[in-house]
Amino acid sequence: MRHHSENHAVSLPAGRTSDSSGYDAVTEEKRNISVDPLSTLTKKALEHGLGLSHLDRISQPNRLQTFKTSFKYLYDLTPQQVDDFMASYVIYNLDWADEEQMIAALGPHYRKRVGECLKAYYGVMNHLCALGDVEKMYIPPFMNKRATVLENQLLYESAVAQAIDLKKGDTVLDLGCGRGRVAAHMATATGAQVTGINIDPNQVAQAREFNSQRGLRNEFVVQDFNSLPLPFGNDSFDAFYQIQALSLCKDLGQLFRELYRVLKPGAKISLLDWVSLPAYDPTNQEHLELMRRVKPLIGAVGTPTPATFEKELEDSGFVILKSENASVGGLQAPLIDRVDGYFRAMRQIILGLVRMRLLPAHFRTLINRLCLDGEAFVKMDKMRLITTSYWVVAMKPE
Repeated sequence: MRHHSENHAVSLPAGRTSDSSGYDAVTEEKRNISVDPLSTLTKKALEHGLGLSHLDRISQPNRLQTFKTSFKYLYDLTPQQVDDFMASYVIYNLDWADEEQMIAALGPHYRKRVGECLKAYYGVMNHLCALGDVEKMYIPPFMNKRATVLENQLLYESAVAQAIDLKKGDTVLDLGCGRGRVAAHMATATGAQVTGINIDPNQVAQAREFNSQRGLRNEFVVQDFNSLPLPFGNDSFDAFYQIQALSLCKDLGQLFRELYRVLKPGAKISLLDWVSLPAYDPTNQEHLELMRRVKPLIGAVGTPTPATFEKELEDSGFVILKSENASVGGLQAPLIDRVDGYFRAMRQIILGLVRMRLLPAHFRTLINRLCLDGEAFVKMDKMRLITTSYWVVAMKPE
């Protein structure tokens, strides 16, 4: 598995001159269209006004270095990797609730096939997201109107740390840990030690390197959370959080019971996820078409509801402490618009460079897929049919 350090400049292969020109052009344009360019004085003012601390800031990666690393990784993708990534989207046209459809599309061993698709999908998607301000691979709740996408992520993560009572020396489990950026923030800001699990070895390798470079003792394990039990003993963790991973879970009840086992009595958990809301009508053709377009965009297999989470948690022994949309006014649309606008601008640059043969043709395939149906996501959010910012906090009783 190829892995590139985010602390070294990109070294493009010898003999390639046009690719470096393409990279330079995209990098320069990224500086121009970035949604998060803040001067030092502005940062200080916002940190004061938003409640973000120095510890919140220093846990974050060097964005330009991250961009370089991911750009290089995407440039070097093989045709097979690109094909596997595009083929992986088949799972997002399915739903865990319809097992017959799953078997018809993927065969009797559909769970294994879903896992293979997820590895192919996230092995590329994490680098595509890193070309912008969503390298943590989630659009956060809209917490503050003055804050950027990244600052809203930091604000939400800080709220999670407070909600689950993280403190120095605590052990916390992060399910679907991605590239380990959230784990680094949690550990730096609170002094807790995070154990992250993820199905994608590529992301786990990046998480280990990123956290190690910061002197953090966080641990990361390659693990499919649809393959239980988890590799931890009873009463191992003081707390738990996950961000937008549970639509990939085949059996929520089984997973929640396993979490109950590995958490200590009194432990609190935080779930942020995608849900369909009461206004969504599966018999409405417009709603169905929007759902068909949005699920692949956000990488959702299942379509849970708030009631689904609440019932499965309570049936597993947890006590619900909070169940609400974490976004101001219940809408994420302002942030979705911001992210969508950035990547659409990036798309025009990439398409131009592909036409000029400064970038390989597979960049066109990747960016076209990434930018597909952002407007449908905004529309569903504004119609209050779905959200990816539904927040549940619960506790394992003492």
